[in-house]
Amino acid sequence: MLKTRYAVGAPTWVDLGTPDLEGAHAFYGDLFGWRFLPGGAEFGGYGMYQADGKTVAGAMTVTADQSPPSWTLYFKTPDADATAKAVEQAGGSTVYEAMDVGDLGRMAVFNDAQGVGFAVWQPGTNKGLDLVDAPNSMCWTELYTPDIKAAQEFYGAVFDWGTSTQAFEGGSYTMVHPAGGTEDDMFGGLWPLSDAQEEAKAGPYWTPYFQVTDMDAVLAKVEPAGGTVRVPRMDLAGVGSFAKLADPSGARFALMQPEAPGGS
Repeated sequence: MLKTRYAVGAPTWVDLGTPDLEGAHAFYGDLFGWRFLPGGAEFGGYGMYQADGKTVAGAMTVTADQSPPSWTLYFKTPDADATAKAVEQAGGSTVYEAMDVGDLGRMAVFNDAQGVGFAVWQPGTNKGLDLVDAPNSMCWTELYTPDIKAAQEFYGAVFDWGTSTQAFEGGSYTMVHPAGGTEDDMFGGLWPLSDAQEEAKAGPYWTPYFQVTDMDAVLAKVEPAGGTVRVPRMDLAGVGSFAKLADPSGARFALMQPEAPGGS
């Protein structure tokens, strides 16, 4: 699962781009108890979601001509400009060139070789999220891609990720970890788009999973708050419970409730 020591190549940040920021505050506040702290004018309205006083995500307003409503994952890099070159060499493309964000750090936004958006963060004073792998924070990531092998090759070239596979529902699940890490450092999985019918129309993407302590209670809040339960609760022995959602503006994300020790 995720860790706040933030090894190079691991997820270090996640943020929401939405046309209705106030609506997002109400929705995620209802689901997770998040509180929004707006940034200064110099950050164009970008702000932080916090849970129990710890930053768990960022958020900003985006218009329809900028991008569709979505969550964006940021992976740690020691050099955003060098990563941009690696992305281009691996067949990806640059959406927003590397730029400084005050003294907080340096960022860039890309599409991978299959057209999936992601970003990188070169830390300055902001090292990353304060809280991960805990209730009401990001705990896992997943890439829905049309080509698992191509994704492995692309992210392997850009971040030098290691991978492992695990048997899953008659097939296998590919998991990724930072260079030099082990299976204990796994932070995400790769899933073929052809095996996820609910994703086919909207296309490939990276999705964040947020941890909850009571899946059914959270799911009961989604539709009254204007969201959509895209895939209802699924239970996986030895792992936990999962569900896929979309917020009122259509940004896709998922929930995870880890299985309690002893499987209860």
